[in-house]
Amino acid sequence: MSAAAEKEWLYALDISDATWQRAPGDAEEAVEIAFLERGAVAMRNSTDPDVVLRYTEGEWRAFVLGARDGEFDLQR
Repeated sequence: MSAAAEKEWLYALDISDATWQRAPGDAEEAVEIAFLERGAVAMRNSTDPDVVLRYTEGEWRAFVLGARDGEFDLQR
C-alpha cells in the first residue's frame, strides 16, 4: 500500500470506540494515545479531544525510537 493510500485509510478509520490511555497521574492536561488497527496510533490532548492526530505504524515506530535515542531532548 502506498503511503498516501495508507494515510487515507488511517484517517477514514472510525475511532469513536477507541480506548484512550494516558500516563499515570492526575494532571488535567495530558497527551492521550489509542492503539488502532494495523499498528497505527492516534494521539490527542485531553483538553481538546476533538483534535486527533493519527500515525501509521512506521511513523509511530520512528517517533518512539527517536525519543528513546534522545532525538527530542531539550537543549539546556
